Amino acid sequence: MQTPEDRARHREVLSALSGLLMGMFVAILAGTVVSTSLPRIIADLGGDQTAYTWVVTSTLLATTVSTPIWGKLADLVNRKVLVQIALVIFVVGSALAGFSQDTNTLIAFRAVQGLGAGGLTALVQVVMADIVSPRERGRYMGFIGAVMAVGTVGGPLIGGLLTDGFGWRWNFYVALPFAVVALVLIQRTLHLPARAKRAVSIDYLGAALIASGVALLLIWVSLAGKQFDWGSATSWTMVVGAVVLLVAAVVTELRVKEPIIPMTLFRNRTFVFAVLASLPLGVVLFGTSVFLSQYLQLAEGHTPTESGLLTLPMVIGLLGASTVIGGVISRTGVWKRYMVTGALLLVAGVSLLGTIRYDTPYWVLAIFMLLLGLGLGMTMQNLVLVTQNSLRADQLGAGSASIAFFRSLGGTLGVSALGAFLGPRIADLVKSGLAALDPALAQAAGRSLGGGTVPVVSSLPGPIRTVVESAYGEGIGDVFLLAAPLTLVTLLFIALLPNRPLGTRTAAQQLAEDVRPEDRLQTTEAERVLELGANEVGSTTEGVRSEAPEAETAGRR
Repeated sequence: MQTPEDRARHREVLSALSGLLMGMFVAILAGTVVSTSLPRIIADLGGDQTAYTWVVTSTLLATTVSTPIWGKLADLVNRKVLVQIALVIFVVGSALAGFSQDTNTLIAFRAVQGLGAGGLTALVQVVMADIVSPRERGRYMGFIGAVMAVGTVGGPLIGGLLTDGFGWRWNFYVALPFAVVALVLIQRTLHLPARAKRAVSIDYLGAALIASGVALLLIWVSLAGKQFDWGSATSWTMVVGAVVLLVAAVVTELRVKEPIIPMTLFRNRTFVFAVLASLPLGVVLFGTSVFLSQYLQLAEGHTPTESGLLTLPMVIGLLGASTVIGGVISRTGVWKRYMVTGALLLVAGVSLLGTIRYDTPYWVLAIFMLLLGLGLGMTMQNLVLVTQNSLRADQLGAGSASIAFFRSLGGTLGVSALGAFLGPRIADLVKSGLAALDPALAQAAGRSLGGGTVPVVSSLPGPIRTVVESAYGEGIGDVFLLAAPLTLVTLLFIALLPNRPLGTRTAAQQLAEDVRPEDRLQTTEAERVLELGANEVGSTTEGVRSEAPEAETAGRR
């Protein structure tokens, strides 16, 4: 039974989070609105499978390399201003992408989008930790999951309707009015506790080394096997160069005053296991959105609007699991059993998707997508929750951003690698399929398919269309089959996570207790209201004051 104080606190938190959730919705909408339209966009701009992959991975790369920088800035400067800056950058990149005349400019502007998305990815979780304790956070993580689900289902539907009705360029403009609303809400409702001012020191060298190393790896994965052989001197040079850059980044992070990714975080077992679980989770999360859209449009011949509607089972699973399980975790404080169950569902969903072909019945595909959505909903946000629960308050920005960084890194490398596999695989399947029908069709198909570009399936002659749909169905099924073993890694490290109780203090309260009274800044009215509710909870849970003994003890030794 909720007390009046609990209800007042809940309203206060929801008010403070409203702008953040709207900003997150903008980021998700601008990303997913394009997913069902990408086959049409790439075909219209004359791109091939490599361009298709890079339109996605350019955003992921920029998100990946910028996320830890945003997280470190969140530990140093005004978080509210950072959220607003990230939102503006994201929307500007999205609007510019709408003017693209070829795949190269589209890739560049999508990278600008990724810079803003990195900020929103890192900062929403950090700001939530400022005003909500770990024990309560599961409930509000459920709201994040709900926003993700609405954006995920709304984006493809809106994108399909816009593409079929007004043209694909409107996909990049649709987020603008939502962004304006988000900026107004953030300015009016988000009142964060004041933080002690300190000198800002940004590790620019570390950021440059991380970005260069990851980018070089991506370029190698995307081009090897097409522009040069996997075992060639060029390939080895790129791999060795990437390793050298990343090793130099680690050395830099160990030496600088304010590292982008503090190496001390890796002394925390929960953080390490969460990172290792997040890497393959990123492959599944981002790979699914990319390759399912291709499957539904290129293997089954659906329009962008239809493919958006057909992914509803996965979104329903994600929405239901994140909201329901998030609420259960907040009420009970029990989290591990639900995360292990989610990881098992993830393994099942991806493995079963590995069996799909172009003639797989939709009801079978819907069950597979539902299992995958349930698994993502029960694991993704809760990995951030248990990580934050194990860190000191002054590590939350870098720690939360690092989890997002490694999830994005896994997604970026995974989508790029799987896309590099899919292109030649499709070409081989099309070639063998046409030869089996009639050798004379091979020459005609070369003209119809535009020399390797992503085709507009509906415009292909009947026999060629069947071969292309069959090739994409089998090729994308093979992609999921390759990704399936990675989900076992997520399951393993989620099972190994230390099962610590969730704390009952917000980050602001932890920091206030660690600062000498004479050094404390004046608390804001919003902070006092939040503390009222937190103290009510704290009075009934004495003895559960600190749920991060390893991290806090290590940090003070």
